[in-house]
Amino acid sequence: MDNVIEVLRGRGLLEASTSPSLEEEAGKRQLTVYAGFDPTAESLQVGNLVAIMGLMHFQRCGHKVVALVGGATGMIGDPSGKTAERPLLDEETVLSNLAGIRENLARFLDFDHPTAPAVIVNNYDWFRQYPFIDFLRDVGRHFRMGAMLGKDSVRTRLDSESGMSFTEFSYQLLQAYDFLHLYDTLGCVVQLGGGDQWGNITAGTDLVRKLRGQEVYGVTIPLVCDRNGQKFGKSAGNAIYLSAAKTSVYDFYQFFLRVDDADVIRLMQVFTLLSADEIASYAQEVEMAPERRAAQKRLAEEITRRVHGDDGFVRAQRSAAVLFGEAMDGLDADALLEVFAQVPSCTRSHDAVAGKPVVEVAAEAGLCKSRSEARRLIQSGGCYVNNQRVQDVEAVLTPGSIIDGRLVVLRSGRKRYQLIRVE
Repeated sequence: MDNVIEVLRGRGLLEASTSPSLEEEAGKRQLTVYAGFDPTAESLQVGNLVAIMGLMHFQRCGHKVVALVGGATGMIGDPSGKTAERPLLDEETVLSNLAGIRENLARFLDFDHPTAPAVIVNNYDWFRQYPFIDFLRDVGRHFRMGAMLGKDSVRTRLDSESGMSFTEFSYQLLQAYDFLHLYDTLGCVVQLGGGDQWGNITAGTDLVRKLRGQEVYGVTIPLVCDRNGQKFGKSAGNAIYLSAAKTSVYDFYQFFLRVDDADVIRLMQVFTLLSADEIASYAQEVEMAPERRAAQKRLAEEITRRVHGDDGFVRAQRSAAVLFGEAMDGLDADALLEVFAQVPSCTRSHDAVAGKPVVEVAAEAGLCKSRSEARRLIQSGGCYVNNQRVQDVEAVLTPGSIIDGRLVVLRSGRKRYQLIRVE
């Protein structure tokens, strides 16, 4: 198998590691690696996907992977990279979010692998049984205030207007103990995380070294940021979720289809399993024929298939084609409302639409300024109902023209749409 550190480096997924000896270790024996995910929502999002892809590469290279869902630490909130304290979650909310996160992870990690099945653990399972006084005596005494205060994530918050609570300050102790617990119970010797996790990760490697006398490793991967330099995340307000219930499949697909030329090749390296040669060919195409957006189309296809399956990709692709006038067959009202979310709309009763002349409906809905203008539009061949051209100025909207009894899509020319939401 390939050396996973070389693979990560080649794909731009290696930012730093705590020891150069990790690469040698990864090349000669099977390692167990973990990454943590906070259950602050019922779905993970694209920012989390970078760490998930890192775990995928470890597993594909023959190593064991552990996904730690922070049921306990999620109730505290990681201050890393945050400018203000996160709202504290209660136990019920955290446990509810766990179910959605498990489903997200199952799309990427192989839990039935014959030699290295992925494992999901929840740190609430061990922290809920750990008395506070015992934790301070066993773990807290191995941390020095100077080192804790010197970490970037702490200094930044202490210098901010909002400051930092003791609750947040204690987070690095909890994450460090996670590493120790997973080392003892599952033999974890590597923790993987984003670049903003370096302080928390090294707290864990130091704790294992002090209490077990063993060297374990930390690996950080670069944060993926949007065009404004903000990392993709819930707190930044720009999250693209992996669950269709929070980000529709169409919006997910379109997000990657709209990626800038300057970013698309890097995102292909991070979010797909395409080979270096394939990615290089797309890089050349971006340079030679950027108007074709071939790289963006392939990126959107690869990641949509991975996250939402083949059916999700086909649905997203068909939805996108609807905007360019293709047939709406097979798309229900909910899918079309996703596609036309930014299109002007109005609400009409069923009786005001069904059985009414298209000329009248087009004028009443605002597609045309008047009935006479609607007639001229039909006569010129530029009026469409649900992307079907209206051939007759006397045409009437039938009940069958109302998609799922809820929606009619009017179009003038090639791109001007008007939605009618039918009550």
